[in-house]
Amino acid sequence: MIIQGKTLKYGDNVDTDVIIPARYLTATDPQELAQHCLEGLDSDFPQKVSSSPILVAGRNFGCGSSREHAPLAIKASGVKAVIAASFARIFYRNALNIGLPILESEEAAEKIKEGDQLEIDLDKGEIKNLTTQETFKVEPFPPFLQEIIEQGGLMNLVKKRVVHLS
Repeated sequence: MIIQGKTLKYGDNVDTDVIIPARYLTATDPQELAQHCLEGLDSDFPQKVSSSPILVAGRNFGCGSSREHAPLAIKASGVKAVIAASFARIFYRNALNIGLPILESEEAAEKIKEGDQLEIDLDKGEIKNLTTQETFKVEPFPPFLQEIIEQGGLMNLVKKRVVHLS
């Protein structure tokens, strides 16, 4: 699977309350969550993400509470992938469960600048910065995680398999 796009860049310790503030946790519509994604950090995020659908961040992205709303808001806003130096473990798993590709690379997170054009090959585990011609290697996802991402999330994969068995 290939993902392409320009980047938006944020720093370290972007927590789940910054990604989607607690006052919106009663919302269940992903599009409503997307309207408020990162509003405390970047009020222009909803406008920027349409032309820059890859997030790059520093260490400990998604720290804080275990709310699933955070990766859901990011994905619903149009983000195609998140690259960070490191992720909070629960955020990492929640993101994969909803089919949001997230890649850990300290080097890529440090060297990629806002506005760089990237091409991410999830099958090979490669992040190519087309702006600087640099390539960063990451651990490719195992086949079962690639299938979850390709199906748009774990629930979509389960539904597909249940229908197939019927």
